[in-house]
Amino acid sequence: MPLTDITSAARPTLSERGPSPRPARLRVAVCCTAVAAAAALLSGCGSDSSGSSSKKPAGSASPSKSKSMDGMHGKAMGDPSATPANKIPDAEAVEGSFKLLDTRPPGMDEVKGTAWQAQGPKGTTVTVSLTGLKPGDTYMAHLHAQRCSADNGGEHFQFKKGGPAEPPNEIHLMFKADKSGKGMTTVNNKKKTGKKAVALVVHPHDAQDNRIACADFEF
Repeated sequence: MPLTDITSAARPTLSERGPSPRPARLRVAVCCTAVAAAAALLSGCGSDSSGSSSKKPAGSASPSKSKSMDGMHGKAMGDPSATPANKIPDAEAVEGSFKLLDTRPPGMDEVKGTAWQAQGPKGTTVTVSLTGLKPGDTYMAHLHAQRCSADNGGEHFQFKKGGPAEPPNEIHLMFKADKSGKGMTTVNNKKKTGKKAVALVVHPHDAQDNRIACADFEF
């Protein structure tokens, strides 16, 4: 047999030796790629869902939500279905008619309504009833310590002057106008204002400096 044939027979052909090392290199490359991808994935998860990052935003969002919920629970902002102040048994109620203020935003020229404040066994109850509001919008009302003629009601009434500017140290009402532009709600506070809260001012929820109307209580 010619030498070339012997050499050719003794030497592994490319097809015989190629498949063995190449899959090995391929497997190594695939493994390295998989490890690198896994490491990158773990690194990304670590920044987004590890206890030091993703849980912190979740934790920070949750407490603020919980705090807000607690605030609504302990600092009532109104219940449209509650008994109105002027219908509470064994309570002395006063009422006031809303008058438009020059600070009202555009489109509020038709707003009118009545406010009631009652002192009874359960403390102070305040009811607001308005028409001419923008349907679907949310509004706020606060008891004030001055008459409407004095700087549009002046500052908020506070049980403890200089204390927190929120319930239960203040009396706030929040309500939403229905399709016809009517809004009504009632809120109760365990403390009695006596004759120190003399007015109720209403304004848009998103523009609290734009006081729409004010109602003086006649004691």
